[in-house]
Amino acid sequence: MEPVRVIPCLDMRDGRVVKGVKFVEIRDAADPAEAAAAYSEQGADELVMLDITATLESRETRREWVKKVAGAATVPFAVGGGIASLKDMEEIIELGAAKVSVNSAAVKTPSLVEEAAKEFGPEKLVVAVDGETDKETGSFEVLVSGGTKRAGLEVVEWSRRMADSGAGEILLTSKDADGVKTGYDIPMTRAVADAVSVPVVASGGAGKLEHFSAGVLEGHARAVLAASVFHFGELTVRQVKEHLKESGIAVNL
Repeated sequence: MEPVRVIPCLDMRDGRVVKGVKFVEIRDAADPAEAAAAYSEQGADELVMLDITATLESRETRREWVKKVAGAATVPFAVGGGIASLKDMEEIIELGAAKVSVNSAAVKTPSLVEEAAKEFGPEKLVVAVDGETDKETGSFEVLVSGGTKRAGLEVVEWSRRMADSGAGEILLTSKDADGVKTGYDIPMTRAVADAVSVPVVASGGAGKLEHFSAGVLEGHARAVLAASVFHFGELTVRQVKEHLKESGIAVNL
């Protein structure tokens, strides 16, 4: 089995890396190029760069941000936010991104995922799924538009459909856990990971070392993503990898 990947996430707004809690309460964290260079040095396996307000503002991902990160990162990175067409994907890949990530666009036009997988290959295509648990029914509901709207879809079923359509991996973020630092949403993560044939990236909620190993051992994720603990110097990528190794999980040190 492939080693588990550790992935810092660069949430972008107005040219800066930012971080919020439950998709709101946004605060400034770093310069994207500096962050990309630092995480590359720390041994990150990949980076994910998300333009968090592109879809809400009905605009494309800002290309200059992608260029900056491409110039600074020495590891592969994925780009998401405001990507709505094959042309958008092609441009982002040409600027240096190893992968493109779609979320709201996939919900709006599900055939886009199948078309993109054929055009660029599943290895270049990530489908990001944002979800929250319905407090009345306990079901996992898909969110779109930066986590502001429910899509009328169930998270596990939607993830399976996207994997079957050609997504190379599922980037799963629980709004309930996002930025709270109480750990990944294990029930949601495990439900998706057990239902799909592609790797699941656990996202949202990592606050201490044990959360990362739980995401893998209990949530069955094949990659663990975090933002605030890395951006604000609470943990380093190397610390996370050493902890995972001590927990019996294969990583690239």
